Amino acid sequence: MERQFFERCMQQYDEQIEAIRQAAYALHQSVNQTYGPALPYGYHLDMVVQGIRCFGHLVCVAEEDVLPLFFGGYYHDSIEDARLTYNDVMETARQWLTEEQAVVATEIVYALTNDKGRSRAERAGESYYNGIRETPFAPFVKLCDRLANITFSCTGDDTKSRYMKRVYKQEMPHFLKAITPNSEDPRFLVPQEVVIQLAECLIDEMEREEQSQSSWWFEY
Repeated sequence: MERQFFERCMQQYDEQIEAIRQAAYALHQSVNQTYGPALPYGYHLDMVVQGIRCFGHLVCVAEEDVLPLFFGGYYHDSIEDARLTYNDVMETARQWLTEEQAVVATEIVYALTNDKGRSRAERAGESYYNGIRETPFAPFVKLCDRLANITFSCTGDDTKSRYMKRVYKQEMPHFLKAITPNSEDPRFLVPQEVVIQLAECLIDEMEREEQSQSSWWFEY
């Protein structure tokens, strides 16, 4: 989709997107979910959707794709973290989307819901990534989710942020391979523009760490 047409669609559906945003905010607030040490979870949702705003034109094929993509971004954690069921998400999506759009949006959310597991690896195993690769727009929304988390971790200096930086760096090759399907359909695309932004964030952070370590070394 042309970038200008995507921007016109965002303007056209601005009221619906804002209503979806506010509803997602309220949902996560109702279960007292936060992001980072004390931020409202809506902070993370907005970061994910910022990726959609910047790069969504690369995966949308038609105007009908726009609202499901934004809904998927704002509700991607609603089953995993906010106690909704698949049917709950579907019913919520129907408030703003057509029946066909609601199915697309709900499938994105379902695909991005971690499996049951005792560890990070078990919760995001092969069946989880299979579901992402087989669901339109799910690889892209997952990529925007990872971009949001990496960006946040790279701007933090607390113990958890430093730990997650290392985790994301180690996971990156496997993560990109796991979400990339063998398909030329744009709806399944893992845009290189987003991957480059991810890499630049991690590279910049590694360079800052090296500079910091060098400064510390020469002080002694």
